[in-house]
Amino acid sequence: MHVQTKNNNLLKKNLILAFLVVAITVVPMLFLKHAEFGGSDDQAEKAITQIKPNYKQWASPVWQPPSSEIESLLFALQAAVGSGVVCYYFGYMKGKSKKDGSEK
Repeated sequence: MHVQTKNNNLLKKNLILAFLVVAITVVPMLFLKHAEFGGSDDQAEKAITQIKPNYKQWASPVWQPPSSEIESLLFALQAAVGSGVVCYYFGYMKGKSKKDGSEK
C-alpha cells in the first residue's frame, strides 16, 4: 500500500512538472505574438558591423537551415542530447558507487 502511495505522489509531481514545462514554453508565445526570438549570434553580428562596417566573414556554414525555427529546434535537440549524455553518465557513476558500497 505504501509503495502505491509513493508511486501516486511521484506521478503527481511529474505531471505538475510537465505542466510547468509546457506553461513556461507556451505562455511567452501567447503574450508576445509578434516578438522576435533572436539568438546571440544575430546580436553579435550586429555589434561587429557597428564596430567595423567593412568586416568580411572568414568562414561560412556548411549547411544553412531553411528557417530560424528549424535552427532553434536543432539547437534545442543538441542541448537535450548533450544533457541526456551528461545526466546518464552521472546516474551511471552514482549507481556504480552504490553497487560498490553495498558489496563491501
